[in-house]
Amino acid sequence: MIQQAQKVLNNTFGFNEFRPLQEEIISHVLNGKDALVIMPTGGGKSICYQIPAILFDGLTIVVSPLISLMKDQVDQLTQYGVSAVVLNSSISDDLYRLNVAKIRRGEADMLYIAPESLMMPNIRNLLADVKVSCFTIDEAHCISEWGHDFRPEYRQLAEVRKDFPDAVCIALTATATPRVREDIRQILEMRQSESFIASFDRENLFLNVVDKSNPVDQILDFLYTRKKQSGIIYCFSRRQTDELYLDLKNEGYSVRPYHAGLSEHQRETYQNAFIRDDIDIIVATVAFGMGIDKPDVRFVIHHDMPQNIESYYQQIGRAGRDGLRSDCLLLYSYSDKQKINYFINQKEGEEKRVAKKHLDDLLDYLQTEQCRRIPLMSYFGETYNESDCGMCDNCLRMSDDMEDLTVPAQKFLSCIARTNEMYGASHITNILRGSKAKKVLENNHHELSTYGIGKEFSADQWSQLSRLLVRKKVLRKDPKYGSLIITESGQLVLKGEERVNGVLDRTQTAIDGSAASRTSSEVENRYDENLFELLRAVRKEMAEEMDVAPYVIFPDTTLMEMSFYFPQSMESLGGVYGVGDAKLKKYGKNFLNIITEYCGKNDIDERAREIKKKARKKKSSNKHEQIGEDFNDGKSLNHLAEEHGVKMPTILKHLKTYLEEGNDLRPEGILEASELSQRIVDEVMKSMKKVGPELLKPVYEDLDKTVPYSDLRLLQLYYMAKNGS
Repeated sequence: MIQQAQKVLNNTFGFNEFRPLQEEIISHVLNGKDALVIMPTGGGKSICYQIPAILFDGLTIVVSPLISLMKDQVDQLTQYGVSAVVLNSSISDDLYRLNVAKIRRGEADMLYIAPESLMMPNIRNLLADVKVSCFTIDEAHCISEWGHDFRPEYRQLAEVRKDFPDAVCIALTATATPRVREDIRQILEMRQSESFIASFDRENLFLNVVDKSNPVDQILDFLYTRKKQSGIIYCFSRRQTDELYLDLKNEGYSVRPYHAGLSEHQRETYQNAFIRDDIDIIVATVAFGMGIDKPDVRFVIHHDMPQNIESYYQQIGRAGRDGLRSDCLLLYSYSDKQKINYFINQKEGEEKRVAKKHLDDLLDYLQTEQCRRIPLMSYFGETYNESDCGMCDNCLRMSDDMEDLTVPAQKFLSCIARTNEMYGASHITNILRGSKAKKVLENNHHELSTYGIGKEFSADQWSQLSRLLVRKKVLRKDPKYGSLIITESGQLVLKGEERVNGVLDRTQTAIDGSAASRTSSEVENRYDENLFELLRAVRKEMAEEMDVAPYVIFPDTTLMEMSFYFPQSMESLGGVYGVGDAKLKKYGKNFLNIITEYCGKNDIDERAREIKKKARKKKSSNKHEQIGEDFNDGKSLNHLAEEHGVKMPTILKHLKTYLEEGNDLRPEGILEASELSQRIVDEVMKSMKKVGPELLKPVYEDLDKTVPYSDLRLLQLYYMAKNGS
């Protein structure tokens, strides 16, 4: 079955290979076993149930809370030639009846439906007479009360699932802590299930946190170098959303607001305008984004702090779903923290405790000085093993950006010590700046030796320094009273035995351009921008005629490849990423005409060898051929294992098959993965020459069982590649 799945991936969706975990998930589901899939936004969750839906005999039900996303998914699947329908209030009565008839006749592969609709008696009666092969629940975290977006109606899905006892169940979400995952499995009573947890690291997202000073100017500075790019800006309140929208509109930006204070018609109009590239920017409250499947959102800005890490992660996940470099900027201020605290204090009991924990975890992320991916991944139970991701502000901050803040730190600590560690940062700042505030005078703190010795810093700078000292564990806050207490490390700073280095001014939004090289491919860096804009224009015209979003026809990544490889035949165009059989037939000539005309005018040749190789690779549904070609092109064994989400023995097996079919394999690349000494390698080679390389047991025994089978498999492949056998 997995070979058929590979053909669907190639021919229907136009992709060369599965992303990590997709193949394992699809194979598991096709074998009739339930699956819990935790995969980040943009990680390829949809393919995990769409390909089984195409291969199963019966209907696949996809439960989603998002009406706009359902329509978007169905539009895209229709373009791929897949029979998918939706039943909800957004479609006309005629289309609703037509879709019901398709389901009854068994002509639909997939049904997208909201949980509330699925509970309705008429829908349950309709589905009772239909063979249902797969029951898919998207946004599955909504089932759990521990999830950040709990919805009571989702709980009832466990009962509805019993209507389809023979259907395999897939639950998918982008954000779930270990506790939420276990909750989902128990509520849905998932049988023979397995959890597939992809990395939460979105490598193409640049994570940037800056101190908020003048937010409108900071945002305008950020947008200045991002003309015509799609982006979302999140605000805490409706009022802030409207004000920022007007500020950006007055600066000439193509922008609309989005919040619950607008009519449903306005919200739908603005959202569709954003999806269809009629506007560039949406300024929104958190009400916006759940139903957005737009792959080319190039930035997400948080004008204000989100309430927890799950919300933040989900919101930044709307950027860069096409895998291209995208920016995530968060403006952080102490007053935003106070706003969130105010709302937390309105809660009671366990709800209040959980909300407080969520805020503390978010603050740990915002205030960290290490790589931002370390605390972010840790929150979701994943260990990030790199110390430098090269794609966050902390990792790109040069060491010479650091200031020596030892002397002002000693002033601050000394003032805390002289007031017996009984006060918070605001009072200490007033003393250092020589304030005549009532509290300072009443406590005779104007008579202290530290009174007025800190006028070189503004109140805001002292406030930032206090937070930096807490982050560095030079100070700690009394959890009950909020007073600042000097730690052991702080005592060493006071004595001059430890220094304090850091960045006091974190208000700059500039992002080091060197970050681009960390994630950008050659295609992304060197595509022809003029041709790309021509292709975007024709895509927009076609999308308007068909009443669909432009990316439903082709995403930007596909247009970039067209503008890099310059394909000038239907065969070559078929090798481009995202061009499946249905889309090649439907749109191939339109795009090919633009490309050939442009290349003719500008004397540009097709990158024939590269694009033909891509086309051959896509046509091949045999994974061992792909892996063999990639290995010969220079990819290491470890790289291939990571890329395909499999273990090393699986890669060796594919390469052995590739070799046995008469293909050449570069031997030197194999030996690079061996940790054996040259002496042991030579002994193994002699043994294989003596007893033959085909079977490993004779070699193992000939070497007195001193070399493990895992090493022998690697050297067997090396021997066969080197000797052409």
